[in-house]
This record gives sequence, structure tokens and C-alpha cells, in this order.
Amino acid sequence: MTIAVNPADGIRIAYEDVGEGPAVVLLHGSGLSRGSWRGLGYIRALRETHRVLAIDLRGHGRSDKPHEPEAYAMATIVADVCAVLDDARVTNASIVGYSLGARVGFSLIDGHPDRVLSFVSLGGTFRSLAGSVADVFFDGFDAALREGGMPEFIARWGEARGRPVDAATAAAFSANDPQALAAYFDQAGSESGVAESRLPHLATPTLLIAGTLDRDRLGDSRFAASAMPNARYVELEGRGHADTLAPAAAVIELISSALRLS
Repeated sequence: MTIAVNPADGIRIAYEDVGEGPAVVLLHGSGLSRGSWRGLGYIRALRETHRVLAIDLRGHGRSDKPHEPEAYAMATIVADVCAVLDDARVTNASIVGYSLGARVGFSLIDGHPDRVLSFVSLGGTFRSLAGSVADVFFDGFDAALREGGMPEFIARWGEARGRPVDAATAAAFSANDPQALAAYFDQAGSESGVAESRLPHLATPTLLIAGTLDRDRLGDSRFAASAMPNARYVELEGRGHADTLAPAAAVIELISSALRLS
């Protein structure tokens, strides 16, 4: 594990740096960590042909976890990724992001296109999350985090899903600081996202992947692919948002194909 520091606020960002070749950055989803890429085999597969930088986004994994919502402004998270690239002495890299990580990717290709060779969005959107976090989890998720912590959050999430949260996901979420996660969600709901009017100007080669049961993300991916000049989308038949990354083999092949073209 290596540590980069965001010079603007001193927050420490943990990342893993393995493999050789063109650089690819892996950005995980909300409540997860870089460990999700390792556990599902993405790092093992991609390091065969690329230098892989797997980042713990602030508030997650082994990175610092501030409790103030404003610490999770998207511009600040984007600056964290740039700080990792600087620390690793990487001028530009391909970005692969799932959910939260995909939203970071959209903001990167909008604000810092010179640092991105190509972009793969997995279950992602360019839009604001305002009003949609509860749709992903459950009504009252914020109170559950602040008052009951991760055990309450995980239990109520399972109730809302109609089945218990699987052991691997539960373990990943249990590792979170509930106050930091609540602060992140507070800020995420207030972010404006990338404006539709910006999409025709996002020229980075982009692959947008979403499950057919992940209807909102699939619709956003289709729309973005039609509006962006160098983008295409692929549907994952029968998968919802939580199933985007696993089973991994087909998704890894799609990513690898996109990276070969970048």
C-alpha cells in the first residue's frame, strides 16, 4: 500500500500500485474499497498487461475518513485521484470506475481530460445523485448510519432488498466508518453531476457498461453514449446495479478490450 496526499487539505489517500505497462486506475463504488477489485480478480487480470493503481477513495478503505460533508465535494475527490497520479508519477491513465467511481470518472474527463487516456463506466451515471441514494439503499439510510452504525445499516438494507446482504458485501460495508459514510452521502446528494450540455464535449474514448436490470444507469449510459463523440455502451443481460462487477470474467474481457483500443 502507498499513500498520496491531497495538497489542498492534507487528506491521505491509500492506493495499491502493481504491474507494469500503461497505467489504469480502478475506482470503487460507495461503501466499498480497492479490496473489491482484488477479491473479484480484476487486479490479478489487469496487472498482466497494465500498471494498476487501485485507489481507496476518501472516506473508504485505508484512506482518511473526514466527518464533514464538504470534505467529499466531487472536485476534491477528483483532486485526490490527480494526487495519486502525481505521486505515482503518471501523466495520464485509463480510468475504470464502478458507481461512485464512474461518477468520479465522468468528472475527470470533464475537468481533466488531459489526464485520462480512456474511460470505462460500470453501472455509472453523469447525473446528480440527488434523491436517488435512498433508491439504491432504503428510506432512512442516513439515520441508520448515524444512529445505528454499520450493523443497523446492513440489516435494514437487507430488509429492503427482501434478502440478507451477501457476506462479501456485508463485510466490505462493515469496515466503513458510519459517520464518514453518512457525510459522503450527504454531499453526494447535493452535487450537480456533469451537465448534459457537456456530454458532446467529452471526447475521451469511453465504454459505458450497465446491467439490463439497472434501469436508471442503463438509460443514462445509453443517453451518454449517444451524446458523447467517442462513446459506446454494452448491456449486461440480467444484471442489476449490485451485480455489475460479478461474475467478473465477461466484464474483465470488456475492460481489457477497451484498454487495448486506448
